[in-house]
Amino acid sequence: MRTLTRDARVSEHLRSVEGGERRRKTWQLTDDGAAAAKDRAETLSKTKVLLRGEDGQLLEVPAHEARGRLDADIGLLRILMHAQHEGVLTYGDIRFGLIRRKGDAADGELPPGRLTMMAGAHATYHTSPPNTRKVHGRETERTALDAWYDERRPAMLVHGIAGIGKSTLVANWLAALQSNDEHLSVCWYPCQPWDTVTGLAVSLLHRFGIDDRHDPYDLMSTLPLHPGAQLDIDLWRRRLLAYLTDARTIRDRFDPGRRGPPPYWLVVIDDAHHLTEQGGAFYGALLSLAEKTPVRLLFISRRTMDFYDQRDVHTRDVMRELPLEGLPLDVVERWLADLTGDIASPEDVLARTGGHPLALELLELYGDVVHGDWLRFLDQEILSALPEGERELLATLASADAPVPWSRLAEAVGWEGLPPQHLMDHGLLLDLKDGMWLHEALRERLLREVGEAQDARRAALEG
Repeated sequence: MRTLTRDARVSEHLRSVEGGERRRKTWQLTDDGAAAAKDRAETLSKTKVLLRGEDGQLLEVPAHEARGRLDADIGLLRILMHAQHEGVLTYGDIRFGLIRRKGDAADGELPPGRLTMMAGAHATYHTSPPNTRKVHGRETERTALDAWYDERRPAMLVHGIAGIGKSTLVANWLAALQSNDEHLSVCWYPCQPWDTVTGLAVSLLHRFGIDDRHDPYDLMSTLPLHPGAQLDIDLWRRRLLAYLTDARTIRDRFDPGRRGPPPYWLVVIDDAHHLTEQGGAFYGALLSLAEKTPVRLLFISRRTMDFYDQRDVHTRDVMRELPLEGLPLDVVERWLADLTGDIASPEDVLARTGGHPLALELLELYGDVVHGDWLRFLDQEILSALPEGERELLATLASADAPVPWSRLAEAVGWEGLPPQHLMDHGLLLDLKDGMWLHEALRERLLREVGEAQDARRAALEG
């Protein structure tokens, strides 16, 4: 605000705020600021954006046309107020509101109320899975999801590299499941990089029917009420456990006239890897809840998670894991059979893309086996986020024609210690019987780096 004030684009004032006794500092746009905002808006309105329709088709339109094609039903002020409530905006005492003169409101119109707990929580999750593109193959994975759901096991983790089709598979499977099970309540929570444990906890309470009018176990008092405060995970878990195991209370909350079993929930946490360090402890609390309540958890992540141990997978059958890899050759063949034009052989496509669904979708759209957008996706979502040492390790391994023993690979790149767990958790580095290998999609991208550096990598492996 200081920069904008110095540039004479906003003016600073002191005004009374509803519900407060002290006058507060406010800012308003000046004529220069309004003109600059208008120019900026006109420039941004010409930016091309991509929209995906209900039929899954992509449409490129100028930004100023996007508003008329979307049905979001939410304004900027509501977004800012919700962001503040979720703890995203926590610097000082920030309030948002419209500046209006006394007497502007229509006669008899009630003044706006104060922002209350749970306000806007309904906009942070979905009660049905998002619309998806056509899913090719994945019959084995669907069978695993069906078996997990039918056996009523507490949780499952679906993991794989970026763009491999994790959310698409789960959404497609869940849409079919929800159409056949009227008692299933879904909470699809898409995690964002800025998400917090508190935000997820608030959304879950809202989905479970907790609000300021219905809170028999005083769950809302467990939420942090001050910016920067931490959620008491154990207290939140204990009270929520008591609530979710009180069948009569839950049944009366959602359907007082029905005298059957209470509703049960399937909580899908998409991009679960985005949560902060406290997320592991919170996920562990959710897992303990799922073991004793009518709640099932389905995590979607780019990497494996460490809030449970392998005994929960292999011995106790509390958590199941479903790693997603590239599509096999027979699925690639069926996909390419539906395309027209001069298309490369399925074997060549599989070798160069690793059966990655996104690469095949771009092939379907543009006809290129390795499209520029595919390479850009690999760079932005995967390679650019890696430390230089790990990227060089993968690039050196890509220059080999077969799996390489770890001792030889480590010597070639000067690596000390065990293989990088970070790469193995994300499925980028594979520990096979014959040695270390990498995801085929990355190999095709890294082999495009030619010259002396590539020759030096091959020499290091051979030497």
